[in-house]
Amino acid sequence: MIKKSVVTCGLMLIVCLGIKMLGYSYSTDHVRTGNVVTEVKVEDVPKKEESLFSFADEIVPLGDEKIERKLKRALRANSFSKRQTLKLHYRAHQFFPIIEPILAEYGIPEDFKYIPLVETEFRHGLTSKKGASGVWQFMPQTARMYGLKVNSEVDQRHNVRLATVAAAKYLRDLYSIFNSWTLVAAAYNVGEGSLKKSIYSQKEDNYFHLKLNRETGIYVYSLVSMKEVIENPTKYGYKISQPRKLMAYQPN
Repeated sequence: MIKKSVVTCGLMLIVCLGIKMLGYSYSTDHVRTGNVVTEVKVEDVPKKEESLFSFADEIVPLGDEKIERKLKRALRANSFSKRQTLKLHYRAHQFFPIIEPILAEYGIPEDFKYIPLVETEFRHGLTSKKGASGVWQFMPQTARMYGLKVNSEVDQRHNVRLATVAAAKYLRDLYSIFNSWTLVAAAYNVGEGSLKKSIYSQKEDNYFHLKLNRETGIYVYSLVSMKEVIENPTKYGYKISQPRKLMAYQPN
């Protein structure tokens, strides 16, 4: 009789402990809303605002499978495992101090300094099949519109300082049209007229939801990933002794 009571008490104790543990499990892994229990994944909840991916203070709207896939692909393409070189970081360290104060003077967000890295990796003398040239990849007509000399004797598109001034003026004008920095970046890549047509035909003015050509459709993701790799190199396999030196230009 005593043994039976002991066994019964033991079973009851085990059941109580099991229920308590189950209760703890729900309290840490789920959020209860009314009568519905919704699972919460820790990795989906950012620890702080700064951990979100953004371009010119416009947040990349993660949570959409297509958007996340594009961003992951861009980050992978710029990781050290793919590039196997530190040239991006060295060139950023060399040219950012020239570009950043010019962008700031014209009111252009600092994140646009990544355009030359995405376009040309700051390599001089590059000219596309369409005729775009210089680190900012200006077309001849656009370069002349913004004050650069482009002729058989002189091509100021290859002067980083002058080309950056022209780019800043152009970006400022694009913002007055689109009122969104991600759309400005897209227009810089595909052209103002083409982007306007896409916005009008699709009745959509959010870059991340627009259907664009392949290059323009991943352009902002490339800029975001370049920013991430330069500012947080060790996360992507790069070994930089003083990564903070590659951050914002600090005037004397």
